[in-house]
Parts: sequence; structure tokens; C-alpha cells
Amino acid sequence: MTKKSLGQNFLSDKNILSKIVESGQISKEDIILEIGPGTGNLTNKILDQAPKHLIIIEKDKELINILKKKFGKNVEIINQDILECYDNFKYNTPIKVFGNLPYNISTKILISYIKIKELKKRFNKFIFIFQKEVADRILAKDNSKNYGRLSILSSWKMTPQKVMDINPKFFSPKPKVWSSLITLTPNIKFEQLKKEKSLEHITNIFFNQRRKMIRKPMKQLFDNYEEIATKLNIDLNIRPQNLSTKKYLEICKFYEKLI
Repeated sequence: MTKKSLGQNFLSDKNILSKIVESGQISKEDIILEIGPGTGNLTNKILDQAPKHLIIIEKDKELINILKKKFGKNVEIINQDILECYDNFKYNTPIKVFGNLPYNISTKILISYIKIKELKKRFNKFIFIFQKEVADRILAKDNSKNYGRLSILSSWKMTPQKVMDINPKFFSPKPKVWSSLITLTPNIKFEQLKKEKSLEHITNIFFNQRRKMIRKPMKQLFDNYEEIATKLNIDLNIRPQNLSTKKYLEICKFYEKLI
């Protein structure tokens, strides 16, 4: 029995489960973390690839009992909320993370990972299923309607790529919306900031009023906003979606000088 409060929608289609596993390119040396395994359909497929170690995190205690009976000691099973333990897994090798993410906390999970320091050193790849609308926002480029804070945060430290869209009919219970499978690979090089939270703060200010010209958020952030705009070659009459991730990072650098 699925629980709506936990955003549970289980996948059982073997072809799609195989596609998910293929996207992770699992080797026998890999350490795998799976978020929200449900009844273990994807877990089974991952185990078929014989990774070095598999950890599964499930918040639902009833499902934990099912998973223990099903997998025994073949996997490490943790009964916890992923948002409380996402940063607890530290190994000598970067790990791969799979997840059919609950719609209600999927962006929180992603942003939590983005803000981790030494992301590339800790994580090899994320293979996540999101609500399609959220995936479109992650993948969006500047000057498009879906471009926003999630696009900027994701492209700052990762390279996101869509694998496929998934019809609601393949889930149980059947959601009202389509989903998308995407991979996110941590970048070797990215713009270093003093605080991982700075870019999140800046983009929140800009995109809280995405239809307004950027003059207002710039004025909110800086007393000498016109001078900074000139230095960065930014037109104050454009809208937030017209600024590239690079420009937001440049704004962030100026902001961090003030804090």
C-alpha cells in the first residue's frame, strides 16, 4: 500500500527499470546509493549488475520490513529520511546515486546535493526520476520560459542530461503527470564561491519576481547596483531569465565581497 504523504509512486516496468540501470553504467567496483527503493524493483536490477556495495534508504517502516525479507544481508538497509542523511555517505571512491524521487521533496534533495562541498570527489553520478516539469526546469537554458533558479544551481556544479520521459501508466499508483529520467554528472571544474548557499540566495531574490526587470533585485542587493551592472556589462532592463548562469555567478562574487 503506497502512502500519498511520502509521495510514493512505484515503477515496475522491466524495460524502464533496465534503462535506469543502464544510465548508471554500473561496474563491479561501484558503491551505489538508492533513495526510496519502495518494494525493491529497481534494487533487484541494480543487484543484477553486482556492484561492490549497495545502500538503500527508505523512510517507510512498513517497506523496510518488506525490503529486509527480500534482500537480507545483500544490501545495507537504512530506515531514515534522505534529507536527514544525504551527506552521511563518505567513501574512498565517488558513489553513484539512484532515485525515483518523491515529487514533493525532489528539488530539496537535488539542491541539498548541489550544496555539498567537493561534490565531484564524493559523487560520481546521480540518476534521478523527476516530475517532467521539474526536469524541464533543471535542463532549461537561459532565455527560455523554464529557465530559473533550479537551472542555474544545477548547471553550476553539474552537467544534467535527459535520458527519457516516462508515461504515468508505468507507475503505481498512476500519477497525473509525466516523469523524466535524467542523469547529473558533477563537473570537475566550476566557479568556487565562499559559501555554497550564496548562489541559492541570489537566485531566490531574482526569480521571486521573474517577470520584473532585474533593476529591482540588483538594487535590493547593492547600493552601487548601477556601477556593478556596468562592470558586469549587464542591462538592468532585462528580466531574470535573460541572464546566463555565468552572469549570476559573477553577481554572486560581488555579493560575497559584502558579507
